[in-house]
Amino acid sequence: MNYCLRSFPLLRGLFALALIAGLTLTAAQAADKAPALPLKPTIEKVASTEGTPFVLHLKNESKDSLKVSGRVLLAVVHHAMDKARAVPETTVAAGASMTIKDLTADDRVVLTAAGHEPLEIRVTLKP
Repeated sequence: MNYCLRSFPLLRGLFALALIAGLTLTAAQAADKAPALPLKPTIEKVASTEGTPFVLHLKNESKDSLKVSGRVLLAVVHHAMDKARAVPETTVAAGASMTIKDLTADDRVVLTAAGHEPLEIRVTLKP
């Protein structure tokens, strides 16, 4: 019992060092985080007989062109279909827009570009 009382300051010091090391790692990880993908999404509902009434427009709000690719994670899938659809790599000039068609409610679009965090957009019933 006497040993535990003597080691308490040592344990408190070790705990403080672990806390400082954890805060340092968290700050370093935050500094390494890539910037957000500078695409502004707008969802448009269009008249369609195919059952896919949504179109996603993505405007590049950066000063540089972006090479964007991604996937559409489908909300409704038949057993013989893939669960995702590829979005081919597209170069979007600064200030220009790209369009992804044939979307349904609850589809998720995940876009990536080098040097940026991925952007995920969920298609909603009320665009």
